[in-house]
Amino acid sequence: MNENKYVASDSRYDKMQYRRCGVSGIKLPAISLGLWHNFGSIDEYDNYSRIAFGAFDMGITHFDLANNYGPNPGTAEENFGRILRAGLGVYRDELIISTKAGYTMWQGPYGDWGSRKYLMASLDQSLRRMGLEYVDIFYHHRPDPDTPLEESMGALSDIVRQGKALYAGISNYGPEQTLRAVEILRRNGTPCLIHQVKYSMFVRTPEEGLTDVLGREGVGMIAFSPLAQGLLTDRYLDGIPEGSRAARGVGFLKSSQVTPQAVAKARALNEIARERGQSLAQMAVAWLLRDERTTSVLVGASSVGQLENNLGALNNISFTAEELEKIDGILHG
Repeated sequence: MNENKYVASDSRYDKMQYRRCGVSGIKLPAISLGLWHNFGSIDEYDNYSRIAFGAFDMGITHFDLANNYGPNPGTAEENFGRILRAGLGVYRDELIISTKAGYTMWQGPYGDWGSRKYLMASLDQSLRRMGLEYVDIFYHHRPDPDTPLEESMGALSDIVRQGKALYAGISNYGPEQTLRAVEILRRNGTPCLIHQVKYSMFVRTPEEGLTDVLGREGVGMIAFSPLAQGLLTDRYLDGIPEGSRAARGVGFLKSSQVTPQAVAKARALNEIARERGQSLAQMAVAWLLRDERTTSVLVGASSVGQLENNLGALNNISFTAEELEKIDGILHG
């Protein structure tokens, strides 16, 4: 696809569902696009631009990045800047663009964790890479055990006041940390909009108090890794296929995670999905969206077709009590 040629589909809002983010005025698409993978320096512009343009044509208005996404770190933001210049940026007022800082980004004592210095410098770099004046959401990507939470949250509040971000968010915080962060941000006059958390059928840690905190405090929740790095798809139902990321030892899914127990659970879940008329991936996304506290589910995609398949989850996000009981029995078995 040639740059500067993209024109969005007139029907882009016809099928997507939008959910209110906590008690804010913002709605997010039920499925958002994460640029964690497939948008870095090793990826092809023609493919990742098609994914981004296709996503917006399907009503996905939220694009999620972080300073260190790539590889190499920073290249996902640079490449998203190319996509914006190639036509998506014409629709800036229809987009929710988020980025984060909290993991290692540059050498020295100021390129990691949660100091005011790091958070503010990182966002300035991110804005330059993407060619933006502001992002819609800026997250602290992970809690910093050595920096006072008041400093990290104070930096987020000041970033919002400066107009470099419209909303503040946090990611990977536990329940007690989340409650403290929410309280500090509220005192600062910049409510916490959203928490980005690792959550799937195979990773249910948020249910140990976090979802209750978010629901009670009126904070939105967006789930990342909803497919457990591919385990909750049909890709590993027969073990580790040749050429997969797990087989090659790249990415975050390791061959050691594709255990006989995990494969057996995925196969059993796949049977329930088949009975529901869904793929396993679609059911995994729908399972997260069944909870009204889930604002959105972040999915990655290596092709437009894969993204379209994931959006098929929206055709059925209701579960019977019997289905949920069967799913819990499999997961806890």
